[in-house]
Amino acid sequence: MNAPADVITDAVGTSRPRLEGPEKVSGRARYAADHPMHDLAFGVVVTSPVARGRIRDIDASAVLTMPGVLGVLDHRNAPRLDPQASGFFGPDGSMQLLQSDSIPHAGRAVALVVAQTPHEAQAAADALAVTCDAHPHDTTFTADHPAGRAALTVLGEDANVGDVDAELASSPVVVDERYFTPEEHCSAMEPHAATAWWDGGRLQAFDSNQGAFDVARTLASLFSLELDQVRVRSEHVGGGFGSKGLLGPQLILATMGSMAFGRPVRVTLTRRQVFLMIGMRPATEQRVRLGADTDGSLRAIDHQAAFEISPLAEWVENCPEGSKVLYATRAIRTRITAVPLDLTPPGPMRGPGLTPGSFALESAMDELAERLGIDPLELRLRNEPAVGPVSGLPYGSRNLAACLREGARRFGWHSRDPRPRRRREGHLLVGTGLAATAFGSSAFPSTASITAETDGSYTVRIAASDIGTGSRTALVAIAAEALRVGTERIRIRIADSDLGPAWSASGSRGTPSWAWAINEAATRLREQPHDPTRPVTVTVDTAELFTGRFVREVHAYSAIFAEVTVDPATGEVRTRRLLGMFAIGRVVNPLLARSQVIGGMIMGLGMALHEEGVRDPVSGRQVNADFAGYHIPAHADVPDIEADFVPEYEPDEPSGVKGAGEIGTVGTAAAIANAVWHATGLRHRVLPIRLDRVVEEMA
Repeated sequence: MNAPADVITDAVGTSRPRLEGPEKVSGRARYAADHPMHDLAFGVVVTSPVARGRIRDIDASAVLTMPGVLGVLDHRNAPRLDPQASGFFGPDGSMQLLQSDSIPHAGRAVALVVAQTPHEAQAAADALAVTCDAHPHDTTFTADHPAGRAALTVLGEDANVGDVDAELASSPVVVDERYFTPEEHCSAMEPHAATAWWDGGRLQAFDSNQGAFDVARTLASLFSLELDQVRVRSEHVGGGFGSKGLLGPQLILATMGSMAFGRPVRVTLTRRQVFLMIGMRPATEQRVRLGADTDGSLRAIDHQAAFEISPLAEWVENCPEGSKVLYATRAIRTRITAVPLDLTPPGPMRGPGLTPGSFALESAMDELAERLGIDPLELRLRNEPAVGPVSGLPYGSRNLAACLREGARRFGWHSRDPRPRRRREGHLLVGTGLAATAFGSSAFPSTASITAETDGSYTVRIAASDIGTGSRTALVAIAAEALRVGTERIRIRIADSDLGPAWSASGSRGTPSWAWAINEAATRLREQPHDPTRPVTVTVDTAELFTGRFVREVHAYSAIFAEVTVDPATGEVRTRRLLGMFAIGRVVNPLLARSQVIGGMIMGLGMALHEEGVRDPVSGRQVNADFAGYHIPAHADVPDIEADFVPEYEPDEPSGVKGAGEIGTVGTAAAIANAVWHATGLRHRVLPIRLDRVVEEMA
């Protein structure tokens, strides 16, 4: 299906550089810690020295005499917070900072030192005497941990379609394996930062977040304020990858400091504090069982996943979600288990649930292809479903097969020798692998306002976020098309909670949600009588249109192809080539979309080969809480990457678009792991695929 014929075709679908690019490269763009403020003070966080216990004493007497120090906030004198304030899944103890002497995890904030300059605040924080009583802690994750319990299913019920056990028992070929992924961290370039102050009885803040309105609403609830008493802005954000989607400790503590000292207070977490205080992707252990006939037809998928969680706040790492979507089969069963441990509460990281889940499912599919003697590409094509395997709903647009076929053609897949350990280049083993995946993409309610100005231009206002994705630029194109004017006539304001409710930059649902609101506002504005001497404004909240939308399954799809080399002597794995073909609906801006999916693939490469939060069981602390020990892909790690899009238009989404932010990450680790098997003949079911693990397997 193509776009409507009566639109301006050079708005959506054209590659344009991002609007804020000149500001960023010239240094004029101001992030949360960059705004000049009169009478600004600086807060530095002091974190817990133990993984679990109680604060016995905080002696601030010496610190209070140090140069520039305004004061110290701790559990004895900090402003009180509403203990029932809710996070993503209900009451969230991770937000209850400086409220008691209890220490629930390593890295918990125990004090905030506020001073005239950042250097004075840091010196005082380093000198603050904190005495704690350490209690026994448990930070060791296993799927069979005695504290394990059924996880929340608010993101979708566990599946139970058909008789999985009977189908597995009667399947000629069965795969039954376990897969493991470690803690992983979002590692955005910009550390979490906030500046808070009071203006005429109203709390104002510049904050590094992915959704200004949701953060403002949670902040108001936490401090028992009315929503109209709070304004949060996040005009420029240096990456988030999920870690800035919720109300962060930097804004809570900056608000406390401003309340206590009656002046603007800025709190910027150090890189180490970001690792210790901000939610990570939790470690997972997954068991996948696949049953199939000898022709490759799937009979059963049984996907069980366990993940670590904190008792402070609920989180759902819904790993089996892809198993309910991707393949036709007679029976599907999924189960998720949460294991409470003494950890920083986990949270969203790019492609939550589906990213570790895809590694398990797509590795298992590769193992099934191996045992059947069927090409992994052909196995996936043979199991294309006609409707949602669990929901029974029809699909909107589903072009996974097109992604697989076109990706295979470009990658040269069909010249591949299917047998492992057959291709060598000197002393290196060479292998190729693939993975397929899907990621849910549907619009959620948002509010947008459009004003027709007297000079013939239009001003679009929506509390969308641009966290480096180029959403400003994309939304200008969407507005121009909806209003049937050129992009030069569009001005846009975003990332301000005063602009009303809007979905955050999360879940790959930002652009579809914002596009929906902008399209509705533009349609109604065009229907308004317009006096060119007076501005006319139309505001739309799509919540009123939300009922009954989910009549079809809407997903983005991808096929990822990888080529790796493995040095059998050192265990070094190098990803030499990555190709991704994506079906993300109509592509608003190919330049920005390609940047998004390539960035996602690089993140998936890091997951496959490098990224691993290592925790010392004795201290309970992460021992590699910096970029020296926690390696994210650098230029030397990034191979030749190609990404492109199959033609697609999603009829159920405004402008025909789907989300592009997370689909690139989801399948990449599995494609690389499958390529490592093809190179070596050895299957790696534990990520990352480190040098020592490769050498040990090959010994």
